[in-house]
This record gives sequence, C-alpha cells and structure tokens, in this order.
Amino acid sequence: MLTDWLELPGAESFFRWAGAIADADLLELGTTGDAEAIKDTAVTQPLVVAMSLFIARELGGMPGPVAHSPHAGRDVVITGHSVGELTAAALAGVLSVEAAIALTAVRGRAMARSCAQTPTGMSAVLGGEPDEVLAALEQHGLVPANRNGGGQVVAAGPLDGLAALKAEPPAKARIMPLSVAGAFHTHHMASARAELEALIGGLRPADPSRLLLSNADGAAVDNGAEVLSRLVSQVTSPVRFDACLATLRDLGVTAVLELPPAGALAGLAKREWKGSDIEVLALTSPADLDRARELIAAERGRAEAEHSPDWRVVVSPVRGTVRPAEVPEGTHLPAGSPLGSVQSRREEVNVSTGYDGVLAEWLVHDGDLVDAGDPIARLYPEVSA
Repeated sequence: MLTDWLELPGAESFFRWAGAIADADLLELGTTGDAEAIKDTAVTQPLVVAMSLFIARELGGMPGPVAHSPHAGRDVVITGHSVGELTAAALAGVLSVEAAIALTAVRGRAMARSCAQTPTGMSAVLGGEPDEVLAALEQHGLVPANRNGGGQVVAAGPLDGLAALKAEPPAKARIMPLSVAGAFHTHHMASARAELEALIGGLRPADPSRLLLSNADGAAVDNGAEVLSRLVSQVTSPVRFDACLATLRDLGVTAVLELPPAGALAGLAKREWKGSDIEVLALTSPADLDRARELIAAERGRAEAEHSPDWRVVVSPVRGTVRPAEVPEGTHLPAGSPLGSVQSRREEVNVSTGYDGVLAEWLVHDGDLVDAGDPIARLYPEVSA
C-alpha cells in the first residue's frame, strides 16, 4: 500500500519520522508486510493515519503553523471513518500531526490488547432490508458496529455469531468476513476506551478551523475538547458514516477526495449518492494527484467567486474636507491608485484604493466635510476573464 507513494519527495523520511513517533516500522509494514502483519491493528492504525496525513500535506491540505480561527476554512468539510477521524482531527487543526500519530499508536495498541481478551471479529453485510438485517444481527448476538451507507452494515461480535450469520444471511444480503483483529466499535473494546480516557487530559486540542463532521451522528463539532471526547467514545460506539454522507450531501458539497489508503469510502459514497453531480475521487496512486489538485483549484476558484463582494467602498481615513482626484467614473484603478486627499485640522491625508477595481461612483463632491469612516467612492471588484 505504500510502495508507489515512496516515489514522492520526502516520503521516506516522513514515514521514518512517523514510525519513530508510533514506535513501529511503518516503512516495512507498508511495503513488505504480509497479510498477518497488516491485520495487527496496533501498527496498521498509525500507518493508515500517517499515510493519509502525508498525502494531505502533499496536496496543501494541512493547516499551517498559525492560530486557527473557528470560523476559517468553512468551504472545506472534513470527515473520517473510524481511525480516519484522527486524520480528520489533524486536518481540522484540532491536533498536531505528531499528536494525531502518537494518539493513533496508543489507540491501536490498546485495541489490540482488547482484541486479545476475547475472540471476536467483523463481517460486512451487503444489501438486504435494513430492518431485517438488524433483526438478524440481534438474533445472533451481534451489533451493527458500522452503518456505512450505500447498503452496507458491518456486523461485529463473537466469531460463532458471525459464522451463524454467514450460514443464515438475511434475504437479499451477502456476508463478507473482514480480516480484522476484533469487534471494533463495540463493548468488546471497553478496556481500550478506558486507556484512552486516562491520557487525553494531557492533550491541549484547538477548536476546529474547518468544518469537521463526527462519526457519532454526522453532525459538525466546533469544540476541540468535544472532538477528543468523541474520538475516545467512538472506540466502543457505532460508526455512523451513513450520517456523515447525508450531511455532506445536505451541505451541497460538489467534490470529495478520499485520502489513501483509498477506495472503500469512495465506493460507499458513489452508491449512496447515485445520480448526483458530486465528483468522488479515491486517491489510489500518485497518478491521481493531478486530478485532485485540479478539483481543489476549481473549488477554491468557485468559493472565491461566490464570496466576492458586488462592490467595495473606499472610506475617509480622518475627519476633514475631501478633495477627490480627477478620475472619471468607469476608470480601471489598480491597487494603490490615488483617489485624492482629506484635509484635517492637523494635516492632509492622501486616500488610495486598497485593491484592484473599477470606479463605479463618486460618493462625495470637492469640499465636502467627512468623518473618519465615511464612504468616498464605490468600486466594482476586478473580475478575471
């Protein structure tokens, strides 16, 4: 899963650094690790998160080293699935990259210990009537650990219950056993949850700087401490990815990128949003990066166009008498163009445009008295062809 991505500049050193944080050889696991090694959730979880974060950084998706405003970046919506919620927390600026990888490693080791206590597993249930599927799970002592949307529910619990479900599947449903270490997102992970609860007090999360959806209910969470609390509780709680997909659709998203290791979530989204115009791109190899960059650039351009004001106003910097420049209405004015001056009691202050635009209308006449902040002229923003 990692080999092709190591061709990117800085990839090898990033995964060595991430492995040092996680206390695991992520390079070996992601290149030569066999099926048994990949099944070990203790090391697979930090590999998955590190991989997603590296590609997000490659696409310019990581928050910068600045204080995050809780109202910034709202044109980007982020969500994750299960361990992917830790990736999402880092992309939203709640956790640093280092903290996300370290917390993931602790989560993975704790869940591995929980898995060793009782033989459990998970199986995907594809299709079937929802009520009949849930009734079948209850009959066999299983729980719906993941409600993924796209007609998929993941059953979790004791191995004998999973075997009975496969032998007697609900009508029109297909059972696909999953190669996982245990029954994640169920009460079988209680000891792992307790371990995480004991340490999150040492973290200092920031509030999300981008819209961040939770697996608990598909709702946006705007408080960093609440994000951490939900990251802990989701270890024993069902993943409601179907609710996240519904929220994304309701928000009117136009394009979705699935970070690697990618494919499964993109498939769910395409089935759930069948017939919609939402473009879904799974980043399965470096060859997909160019298209991802195109989508990001297109969305940024659309967002900027949607948020561009119809016009802008140049205001007086001081109280005094205005002397407008002899500039006809309809003139294109580059940023910094002089628009005249205002004579106060103490000095004459020059006035200029702070941005490119077209002079739409003078709002004062020569000799008018103005207060600081009074409008002097109205400009239309410059629109690129």
